[in-house]
Amino acid sequence: MINQVQAPAIQVRGIEKSYPKLAVLRGVDFDVARGSIFALLGSNGAGKTTLVKILSTLLKPDAGGARVNGFDVANQAGDVRESISLTGQFAAVDELLSGRENLVLIARLRHLKSSGKIADDLLERFSLTDAATRKVSTYSGGMRRRLDIAMSLIGNPAVIFLDEPTTGLDPQARIEVWQAIKDLAGRGTTVLLTTQYLDEAEQLADRIAILHEGRIIVNGTLAELKQLIPAAKVEYVEKLPTLEDVFLALVGKSSAAPAAAPAQPLRSN
Repeated sequence: MINQVQAPAIQVRGIEKSYPKLAVLRGVDFDVARGSIFALLGSNGAGKTTLVKILSTLLKPDAGGARVNGFDVANQAGDVRESISLTGQFAAVDELLSGRENLVLIARLRHLKSSGKIADDLLERFSLTDAATRKVSTYSGGMRRRLDIAMSLIGNPAVIFLDEPTTGLDPQARIEVWQAIKDLAGRGTTVLLTTQYLDEAEQLADRIAILHEGRIIVNGTLAELKQLIPAAKVEYVEKLPTLEDVFLALVGKSSAAPAAAPAQPLRSN
């Protein structure tokens, strides 16, 4: 029997999920190593959020199974919930409270001792100490998202799910959130990140899986994915493919966003 510490933090085997007239997940398989950042990359409607809901016990699969932190998501849902935290696409913070008050509230709801110290430590960790007593309604988008992630870490979850955490943020705010995510993994937290942004996956992930039409069509490190496309040669200068080149070659250009700014999300037709 594999020791829980040695086993992958997340194991997904044959997950399927369908709605009337729509098959969203069609047999998804992958593992996520402990303490790593795993990016699930895909267009709108690819099934990323559905998969996160299944892994966080908010939704039941039609077939297949998954384990999170060693616990079965179907039969040990309570243990899974104690092991994880979920941050959705929009910051779940109370704008009428200060940043510190938001953190203290969550710590008390989790029945943790020293809620004030927990809040102060997280404010410092996420560079929010100077704004601790300000109402969250005065925070920038990046500050709100950092506070949201800080709130999700109360209780020290082993695994955190970040479902498109930088949607709608400006470039500076995105960089702030990226650094916060890197710090999470640096402290041993396992991060499963869903995103439409190719540069986000390229910057953050130890491994990248591309979800397309309900299936994982490729799964590997950035270097491994780039090797799927031969390097282009222009005037004898070798040009390695970008993650965008890999994505479009695998899923088709119909999924691409308008080529205006690199931070624009991919969208399906």
